[in-house]
Amino acid sequence: WEGGGAMAAAGSEGPRSAALALLGPVPGAPCCPHGPALLFVKTSQGKEEGRRFYACSACRDRKDCNFFQWEDEKVSETRLAAREAYNRNHQPPFTHRQNMDRYKNFVLLPLSKRRFCQECQQLLLPAEWEKHSDHQFLCDITTAQLKSPSQLLYPLENKKTNAQYLFADRSCQFLLNLLRDLGFRRVLSVGTPRLHELIQSKASQEEEFSVRSLLLDIDFRYSQFYTEDEFCHYNMFNHHFFGGEAACETCRKFLCEENGERVIMVTDPPFGGLVEALASSFKKLMAMWRETEKEGHDTKEMPMFWIFPYFFESRILEFFPSFSMMDYQVDYDNHALYKHGKTGRRQSPVRIFTNLTPSMIVLPEEEGYRFCAVCQRYVSSGNQHCEICNSCTSKDGRRWKHCVLCKKCVKPSWFHCNNCNCCTLQEHSCEKSDVGCFVCGKAGHKRSACPSLSHP
Repeated sequence: WEGGGAMAAAGSEGPRSAALALLGPVPGAPCCPHGPALLFVKTSQGKEEGRRFYACSACRDRKDCNFFQWEDEKVSETRLAAREAYNRNHQPPFTHRQNMDRYKNFVLLPLSKRRFCQECQQLLLPAEWEKHSDHQFLCDITTAQLKSPSQLLYPLENKKTNAQYLFADRSCQFLLNLLRDLGFRRVLSVGTPRLHELIQSKASQEEEFSVRSLLLDIDFRYSQFYTEDEFCHYNMFNHHFFGGEAACETCRKFLCEENGERVIMVTDPPFGGLVEALASSFKKLMAMWRETEKEGHDTKEMPMFWIFPYFFESRILEFFPSFSMMDYQVDYDNHALYKHGKTGRRQSPVRIFTNLTPSMIVLPEEEGYRFCAVCQRYVSSGNQHCEICNSCTSKDGRRWKHCVLCKKCVKPSWFHCNNCNCCTLQEHSCEKSDVGCFVCGKAGHKRSACPSLSHP
């Protein structure tokens, strides 16, 4: 995911000729149906910056949202009015409050009259049946189903836009148990509907259960099942609350630590998401938390779990130097590859990045995790401590090997290439090593790690 709708907007030149740099959310940016657009610039290898433009923050494919505007473009009143009308027409059919009223009516219906339209992904009241008569629907919707909306709703699996993969029960239970053991009583669930659902479910079933959750998610379908105090329609790529100041206030209120109830933010963004856009929003949520408490918060960061693939480690640490990566493998129900228990390259690459002290994160020994006394953290069984690096160096669960020439540990399948002067796969072509980064033209790093792409 390199820059939302911007990627398509940049044109069809080959991948080695140009790249996009995010210049960030800017005040007064024009809006599309997904909130304020982000500002990008197209850069060509070794050349000056190109013309700046705005594109959708949330959608990578122009079929999903084709918003595009040059930064210096003069937009006519007529076009502005047409855009506002378009944005209005592309909002959900009901407001959150209307959805809550509908829900109250829905639960009063006898089981035989409770229907859910699979095509419209909507709870139906009897008066609406005829309008949906040629659609597929589920009948006899139980209270248990209403309490598990993530299983009732189709996951939005368009990888370019939503990539809505849902935690497997194993990971969900582990996360909740860990949060409770660490003493957190409030969870800001940003794009983690399964975790929110589990917390809500336990809270309604167990009297002594004291954890609360607020779900922030771009998937407005959840507003059919959760009150305005339990769900806010939110875009994590541009920190946009669709419910305006009222929703923002709901979030701010939730972050207040009353009676010593500690808050943690848990987020599971789409893996194609631009790290700098996400980091910008997460810093704003952290700032919101800092504002809620005058004493003691000034110098601290809100506790956070950012769930993301391990190969983004350097990018995340660039924005959050206090974070470290845990070895725990997070797995998903509806993802073919990211499942626990597979071996080698088939293991899930998804990890927990956190600003909590690593030694506090206890990982399940029955799943093969062990505590390394030197590193003072839990590591996977294959992650052997390297005496030279003085660290448990493996990132992917396999045992890594130390390369004396590279002065670091590398993947077991890599070998040192004297031409490239680094470790790489045996089946590689050395001539590529002469090509510099195609963003800035300099050697020594790839496009994804180019300093000119970083705008904290």
